[in-house]
Amino acid sequence: MPRLAAAFLLGALCVAGFAPFHFFLLTILSVAGLIRLWSGEAKDSAWIGFSFGMGLFLCGVSWIYVSLHDFGGMPLSVAAVATVLFCAFLALYPALVGFFQARLPGSPATKAVLLIPALLALEDWLRGWLFTGFPWLALGYSQTDSPLAGYAPILGAYGLSLITAVAGGLLFLASKTAYRKKAAILFAIVFLCGYGLQKIDWTHPEGPPVTVSLLQGNIPQDRKWSNDELESTMDIYLKLALSSKSRLIILPETAIPIFYDEVPREYLNMLEAHARENHGDVLIGLPERLTENEYYNGVFNFGLSPHERYRKSHLVPFGEFLPVKPVFGWLLDFMHIPMSDFSRGSLDQQPMHAAGERLAIDICYEDVFGEEIILQLPQATMLINVTDDAWFGDSIAPRQHLQISRMRALETGRMMLRATNTGMTAVVDAHGRLVSELPTFMQGSLDASVQGYSGATPYVSWGNHAFLLLAGAMLLLGLAKSRKNK
Repeated sequence: MPRLAAAFLLGALCVAGFAPFHFFLLTILSVAGLIRLWSGEAKDSAWIGFSFGMGLFLCGVSWIYVSLHDFGGMPLSVAAVATVLFCAFLALYPALVGFFQARLPGSPATKAVLLIPALLALEDWLRGWLFTGFPWLALGYSQTDSPLAGYAPILGAYGLSLITAVAGGLLFLASKTAYRKKAAILFAIVFLCGYGLQKIDWTHPEGPPVTVSLLQGNIPQDRKWSNDELESTMDIYLKLALSSKSRLIILPETAIPIFYDEVPREYLNMLEAHARENHGDVLIGLPERLTENEYYNGVFNFGLSPHERYRKSHLVPFGEFLPVKPVFGWLLDFMHIPMSDFSRGSLDQQPMHAAGERLAIDICYEDVFGEEIILQLPQATMLINVTDDAWFGDSIAPRQHLQISRMRALETGRMMLRATNTGMTAVVDAHGRLVSELPTFMQGSLDASVQGYSGATPYVSWGNHAFLLLAGAMLLLGLAKSRKNK
């Protein structure tokens, strides 16, 4: 029991490396502690991994409760049980790592630096796509403000998870007399190489800077979808847009909470005319209905550029679509989420043209999937995320989401522009650094001058293949070393 309690506390400590805390060394320290626990008796390794996962996810993503209960209308007890079960399911991933690492042969050094880091990173990757994927709190995201972030344009977020776990393994070995000196030197080298990689400009500016206004309407989530609030919501966004002189004006996800064909034509005409006066375009988040049973979460552009639309392709399970309806259909009786059964847009959509730029659009949750974002690159010159994180209230979720968006900028060498309903509306530069943001839960416009970029980082060219090859090579090398030492 003490070992399981320690694992739980280490999982909770791991959360401190992520937004809004940003103590990236504590995540590395928690990994080192987990490896230390796994170096003991093998019989409880899976339970240690599970306890670590429960600490990590209960402390890091328990904001799921807010969306289920506060805004989804689910009864308190049902929402609480659903949140714990969801976290327990996620904790099965590190439990699998514990199970397998205990059964792999190897010296403490081989396991700490090769086998366990590879398994932990592969676990993050597996969690990022299995059952549509939930890569939240992948280890690599904790390092967006660390020197290790220099590896992101080469290996992506999961590769950064691998480097983070290696650093944790080296920190563990540094506590042992037999390995102390070598481990300390290698630990320093890993960080110094990351710092050096941060100095490389993988992409280059293309064209002149563009003025942009990111609109934040601050519409309360419990009133946004009310018919009584529709006129007020439309007026808020119209006034914000008409007061902007920027070439590119961006409204958040479902900014106008009715179908595109229901929006008064004169309203769209006013926005389009204003965009033309500014010699640019306005992007609006709008649901789009084709038939009664086919509708999309979309973004439309209006202005000087040809009219284009983007349809969200990676939907949120139970929030935007209901998987296996015959099994989970009963959940609709507990949740009151508007338009909770969207259709999927195509994965091969091309960048949207607006204000002289080529924009890789993603909606809300889509920006957590780096391997999908790069499908619009290197053609796109900027990344655009429109979202409505009001579903999670004043929790740490929106701040974690902003950190994930910053990782996409790091991976691609492109600026990321985020327009949100209640926060975090922000501008991120091509190195993943936060340039400016609006305070949360306020109405306003974030005005900035932004730069388009061209070229391709290694991650844009390789995707996750380089990380998978490296992780596979580490596993093979670790097993080979173990057999040699028998």
